[in-house]
Amino acid sequence: MAEFLVKVADERGHLSQQVEIGYSEAEVRERFTQQGFLVYWVKPKGLLGSPGKGHRKVKATIFLVFNQQMLTLLKAGVPILGSLDLLIKRQKNDYFRSLLQNVRERVKGGELLSEAFAAQKVFPKIYTTTLMAGEKSGNLEEVLSRYINFQRLALSFKKKLAVSLVYPALLVSVVICMLVFLVTYVVPQFALLYQDLQAQLPAITVFMLEVGTHTQRYAPATLLGLVILGLLLWRWRATDRGAVQIDRAILRLPLVGDILLKYQVATFSRMLSTLLTGGMPLVPSLETAGASMTSRQVLNGVHDAAVRVREGQSLARSLEEQKLFPELSVEMIEVGESTGALPSMLNSVAEFYEEDVQTALAAAMALIEPVILVFMAVVVGGILISLYLPIFSLGSSIH
Repeated sequence: MAEFLVKVADERGHLSQQVEIGYSEAEVRERFTQQGFLVYWVKPKGLLGSPGKGHRKVKATIFLVFNQQMLTLLKAGVPILGSLDLLIKRQKNDYFRSLLQNVRERVKGGELLSEAFAAQKVFPKIYTTTLMAGEKSGNLEEVLSRYINFQRLALSFKKKLAVSLVYPALLVSVVICMLVFLVTYVVPQFALLYQDLQAQLPAITVFMLEVGTHTQRYAPATLLGLVILGLLLWRWRATDRGAVQIDRAILRLPLVGDILLKYQVATFSRMLSTLLTGGMPLVPSLETAGASMTSRQVLNGVHDAAVRVREGQSLARSLEEQKLFPELSVEMIEVGESTGALPSMLNSVAEFYEEDVQTALAAAMALIEPVILVFMAVVVGGILISLYLPIFSLGSSIH
């Protein structure tokens, strides 16, 4: 159930505004009308159980299981409302259950399933658009099956990428923690020791002791400055200009930028293929797939391409003019357009670049891991040698 802000007038004309719990705007409006109130408006306030977070997303795995069960029930001949009733009872996630209850009430009130899911404002646009295409063509089961396949492939690809990044991320975290511990704790302890000994120290030891002392002294201010800088960058990235500038800088990074761009191309191609196969026209499919991109630069490029396609230009030519998509992907799309097999060719583009991303990522990890280990050995070894060098000198002078 959801919370709605309601403004009504009683029979005496007194206005009042209150928060009411209900399944849908129509249900709340009808309830107050039956009580004799004049309803001015009903506005959604947020979902119960999630104050201030009414638009948080549903976990992809939970959503995938729901769609698989929904498809099974529809194929078995169970009506949409009956299917929703059964799935609501079996749903253990309270937040998702509240969304499904709202969807059920909207469908019961006469809305299409795609409209009911879109009204929640938490589900992917590609999902609601796919449902709408299935409803218009009368082939909801087949369209939903295609979306499930797309979701499975996308989740599998993301999991493979995540697994590939676990070890390097763990390695980098260990290196950072070790360096912070050495510089902020171990080095200042040696500084106190050598201060008491009043011994003549080598230049490298003096330098390291100065670094450790200043780091320990200014660590809180540095940490605060980094947090503030991070917050400013995060707010700047929320603006159109900031998002474009940051995305452009990331995509220009050697190796990393190339991998990220290929990942975006693979995701875009898979989405566009799913929408076109479901019966959606090219321009709405382009707009939906483009809106799902995480890179603002790619999003803007696809949007501009959609405008040119609407004006009568071919998809391949429109994407080529953006000078963003790899040449091979544009050539493959051009072949798909000329042969009338664009959806299947887009699937081929997605498969090619998904495999390319995994191969490039594996090669990058194979290179990065030894570099991190060598860096750790050199830096940590250099710090320890600089700290123990005076002790070795004192030991040799005693003999």
